Amino acid sequence: MSPYVRTVKTASGATAVQVVWSNKRGAKEMDHIGSAHTAEDVEVLKAAARQRMSAGQDELDFGDGRPRGQALPIRSSRAEFLWEALSAAFRAVGLEKTSGADEVFKQLVLARVIEPTSKLEAIRVLDEVGIQAASYPTMNRRLPMYATDTWRRGLAAGFADLVGLGPATLILYDVTTLYFETDEGDGFREPGFSKERRLEPQITVGLLTDSHGMPLMVHAFEGNKAETQTMIPVLAEFMAAHRIAEVTVVADAGMLSDGNLRALAGAGLRFIVGQPIPQIPAKLEAWMKAHPGKDPEDAMVLRQKWSRGPAGAQQPEVIYYQYRADRARRSLRGIDEQVRKAQAAIDGRAPVKRNRFIKLTGAAKELNLELEHKTRTLAGWKAYITNLESPSPEFVIGAYHQLWQVEKSFRMSKSDLRARPIYHHKRESIEAHLTIVFASLAVSRWLEARTGWSIKKLVKNLRRYRTIEIQAGDTLVTAADPLPADLTEILDRIHGR
Repeated sequence: MSPYVRTVKTASGATAVQVVWSNKRGAKEMDHIGSAHTAEDVEVLKAAARQRMSAGQDELDFGDGRPRGQALPIRSSRAEFLWEALSAAFRAVGLEKTSGADEVFKQLVLARVIEPTSKLEAIRVLDEVGIQAASYPTMNRRLPMYATDTWRRGLAAGFADLVGLGPATLILYDVTTLYFETDEGDGFREPGFSKERRLEPQITVGLLTDSHGMPLMVHAFEGNKAETQTMIPVLAEFMAAHRIAEVTVVADAGMLSDGNLRALAGAGLRFIVGQPIPQIPAKLEAWMKAHPGKDPEDAMVLRQKWSRGPAGAQQPEVIYYQYRADRARRSLRGIDEQVRKAQAAIDGRAPVKRNRFIKLTGAAKELNLELEHKTRTLAGWKAYITNLESPSPEFVIGAYHQLWQVEKSFRMSKSDLRARPIYHHKRESIEAHLTIVFASLAVSRWLEARTGWSIKKLVKNLRRYRTIEIQAGDTLVTAADPLPADLTEILDRIHGR
């Protein structure tokens, strides 16, 4: 047999490079060249191995006039595995169809998944991957189209077809803010309530997802728009776009005012909302009287019917109160600490600071025993409100606990995809940017669900393996880095093999 170069993984995770001279009856005669941890060092060892194999032999003459011993030129290098995986996800979520096979849009979306950066830098990212990018003027000419409601609704329709919509569909809703490094507002970018406690102008972004975090609709509002005023317009537009008469929306209490809940019910919408409990409910008081001195069992649920709205126009709802022992333990630990600090301030052993358990009557200070009793009684309890007919507590509470999916989508948008559009100043450019992030989020969520890997881990690993074309005389030779077994399995999942 002819000698050949082989690579093997060592127990420490390094790659060992060896020259195999013969293989007789399973026994290999080989030379160990060295071990490396990076792809570049592995290539150096491979070159040394080839030199050892060709020691004392003449160089082949390819007839191209090049001096013997000179390296052959690489004509192209492409991250083929990465680009094909991203392209498969782009097709799977329906973006190829809904975008009309717009190549510029595809390049901008996938470049953001690979390395989120500016539109100008996207050209550099695509070039490093081995893709011939559209020119920067071409990208700028296309952006106004991506900013239109028609374009974004088309993308949303494709995502909706992917997840399937119906009356029983759970829709998760949340909002976030994206700030800008500018001093003055312009009617769209305006200072407002910031979860990051920033004073700069910002915009408010509302996101609808399905129960698995797949984005369904994104909408941008003025930065000073109250969160409670964003949900109804987004839901109304979503239902009109998809011609559905009923969905069940799941949201946190901060998203919904009493008026919003009435408006949702009046529009025929169903909702599940989690919220804190301001006062000890009658159901809990009745249970405590029936079980004096007894602690609730973990995951115990109390059910209470009630109605919202004025007399004659009341809307029936159901409240589930659930007790969790872990939640109670954390709450009681915090209450003990606050009461200790309050007592120290009352005794003069510590300065008086903001503490809800200190009751001031003129200059006199005392412990608010009534508030302490109430907070200790409610420790571990949380309320879940719904206007669904005859729902089970498991369904209502389980649906609410899926809100982490939309929160994860926002985190991915802000961190992995860097949604904050710091390079944009006009509303049209900002809207186009959000459309690209919206599509990139769908690609990323699909890949994560398909592979079980984070999008960051997937891109980092696939980006290392390239396909190259080498000019050897009149022949163009194609070579590719061998994939490890785990990446081969991941690609099989993506491509459905």
